[in-house]
Amino acid sequence: MEKRTLGFAGPEVPVVCLGGNVDGWTLPEADVFRQLDAALDAGLNFVDTADVYSRWVPGHKGGESERIIGKWFVKTGKRTDVIVATKVGMEMGEGKKGLKAAYIRQAVEDSLERLQTDYIDIYQAHKDDADTPLEETLGAFDELVKQGKVRYIGASNLSGARLAEALETSRKHGFASYITLRPHYNLVERHDYESDLLPVVEKYQVGVIPYFSLAAGFLTGKYRSKEDAEKAARGATVQKYLNDWGFAVVAALDEVANAHGSTPARVALGPVI
Repeated sequence: MEKRTLGFAGPEVPVVCLGGNVDGWTLPEADVFRQLDAALDAGLNFVDTADVYSRWVPGHKGGESERIIGKWFVKTGKRTDVIVATKVGMEMGEGKKGLKAAYIRQAVEDSLERLQTDYIDIYQAHKDDADTPLEETLGAFDELVKQGKVRYIGASNLSGARLAEALETSRKHGFASYITLRPHYNLVERHDYESDLLPVVEKYQVGVIPYFSLAAGFLTGKYRSKEDAEKAARGATVQKYLNDWGFAVVAALDEVANAHGSTPARVALGPVI
């Protein structure tokens, strides 16, 4: 199997990817297909999903996003044109959660089946698992890399201390190391990343893939009141921003966007891309 270089520019230039957590939830399959077609045509070839997407929707079991993406691969034949990242570790029911070696081995096979591919470009720990030794988790990921089922590994939702510990553990044992971090980071959620995680990613040169870069849509300007949020599927997520400070941020985005013939969303993404 050919080994591709993903081309990450380092922590000072976060990677831009198309998030898949809305696939099969607020975005039906046909619309996901159109979105993926348009993204690839525009030069955006990095898709991020997770096994748990979208288990929180009534009637869903998880894996819905991966299945839709897999169907698109089969339909278009464009698997090798796309960098695919997915995640493991969140609750999938029936005791399926965490980062123990046996579960990682099971979960990766499930994700490969849903994605209809024989490899995953970046396999990510979705959140920390304090009950499992890092040596066990990283050893399992290392096995997958050596088997060719996974090309690289990444992490999400780790503290700076745990990220550093994981990176040092990989160095000590010669395991594959996290090359990416997926943190919560945007114009209204800056403190945790900049104060705790940024020093670590700079020291170890870890690529950064922020999630919620538009604060669940709040930074697009579409939520101008509590009533706007109450009518939206993701409205509960933005409730914490519906205050004078949050609206002042949106007003500033409006001002800059109007001055440059742009949109609030494009201006908001500037600091993270």
